[in-house]
Amino acid sequence: MNDFKQEPLTIRKRGEDGNKVITVRIKEDTLNEIDRIARENNYSRNELINIILSHGIKNIIIE
Repeated sequence: MNDFKQEPLTIRKRGEDGNKVITVRIKEDTLNEIDRIARENNYSRNELINIILSHGIKNIIIE
């Protein structure tokens, strides 16, 4: 009657997936633009911010 496999369920603590939750202050106009771009391109706000940050880190020039 029980069709489920007897396998253990592994649950990781939050933050152990390589991501950290942080708080950042962002100007309202900037956030509105991020939300607009995310919505128009079918990304979540989080996904888009991570794409932007990754690109910026790889391409930053500090003088």
